[in-house]
Amino acid sequence: MIRRAIFAFAALAAFSVHAWSSEIGEDGLHKEDWFALTFRDVAEDIVTAKEEGKRLVMIFEQRGCIYCAKMHEDLLSDPEVSDFIKANYKVVQYNMFGDEEVTDLDGEVLTEKTAARKWGYVFTPTLVFLPDEVPEGKTVAEAAVATMPGAFGKWTFLNMFKWVAEKGYEGDEHFQKYHARIINDLRAQGRLDAE
Repeated sequence: MIRRAIFAFAALAAFSVHAWSSEIGEDGLHKEDWFALTFRDVAEDIVTAKEEGKRLVMIFEQRGCIYCAKMHEDLLSDPEVSDFIKANYKVVQYNMFGDEEVTDLDGEVLTEKTAARKWGYVFTPTLVFLPDEVPEGKTVAEAAVATMPGAFGKWTFLNMFKWVAEKGYEGDEHFQKYHARIINDLRAQGRLDAE
């Protein structure tokens, strides 16, 4: 009887983990069915995102990245997080070591891996938030309104998306102050399950 219960619990746990994990593509990156597939012309993607009433965010990932897996399985699987992102952002995934063609805002044509080097992105995941208008004569790294390297907890992650959507980078409230204010509000509401 105990063995059956242990076996049933183990099977249920394995099924639950599988049900929440995201699909892995041929490139070894975790995939979300709501990520945008584009020609990776960044200026064009900014314009298209704006036409959809959204902002462009680029996510750099790499095969075997445990922090990327954590982002997909713990954060992007959370409806509160994913629903906000889907409603407000066009998300384009980049492979840190990929060979797909990319067109920078300055018109230079690169591969994903040479673009990552040019822009100075060395961690995965790295999320790059772009302005809602195409800037002239700048690279992606110069034009980015915010960059989030690495994996964070739910509220830091979600609050960065909210801060950018609210154009907090244009105001006097630094992201860290914004985040602290939101955390205090969540704590007061009894909703703080993770910081």
